Amino acid sequence: MSLVSPPLSRGVLLRVFLRSLFLQASWNPQGMQNLGLAYAIYPALERLYPDKQALEEAVRRHLVFFNTHPYVAAAIVGGVLYHEQRIARGEEPPDRVVAFKAALMGPLAALGDGFFWLSLKPATGAVCAALVPLLAAWAAVLFIFLYNLVHLTLRARLYLLGLSLGDRLVEAVARANLPSRGAKLRAVAAACAGGLAAWLAVTFGANAGGRFAPVLSAGCLALGVVSYLLVARRVPNYVVLYLAAGLACVAGAFL
Repeated sequence: MSLVSPPLSRGVLLRVFLRSLFLQASWNPQGMQNLGLAYAIYPALERLYPDKQALEEAVRRHLVFFNTHPYVAAAIVGGVLYHEQRIARGEEPPDRVVAFKAALMGPLAALGDGFFWLSLKPATGAVCAALVPLLAAWAAVLFIFLYNLVHLTLRARLYLLGLSLGDRLVEAVARANLPSRGAKLRAVAAACAGGLAAWLAVTFGANAGGRFAPVLSAGCLALGVVSYLLVARRVPNYVVLYLAAGLACVAGAFL
């Protein structure tokens, strides 16, 4: 193996990033995302290892089991390139990059699930749903734009962090404090959902009978507050749902 490897050009780095967007296209039960990872970094490996045997060995070490959150995986992809460049220069052994992936894929999967699936997507959806009265069907287009703007920006940022920091990207990700940002996004989602519920109550009330619209709106908001207090006191969710259903029946009977 040559101790002096050619540098990775911006074109190669861009190709790797774009390929990483298809990380799950070759998902399989045995290795999960391993084929997608190998496909993503192949242009870089091909550049770093001109010798066919060295290239084959490099590809094989990335065909082991790999599975993490597909967005946050960009940080690992960047870190893999960081380590592979050092391996190609003879500065560290090949098992270093394997250990790097194994150590990070679990924690980053949990971080990505909490931020993207449980915070960003509900918050963006709630904001756009609240804008339906103003934007109508264009709210769906706005959702796609906003969600992908944030997700692709963070994905590119994580990729560059892994590429430049390697193992130290853990500290950078910790400083980003995604769990705290996720909590704020969930608060935004709750506020937007409450506002939308109030608007729907007023609209439905006005359609059913204008004089009952304020009462129905106030009732829905009060029910939301009571439900929150009950859940906070660890009242089972099914009890809250039965309560809401019963009150809805009573309101339907009298209104």
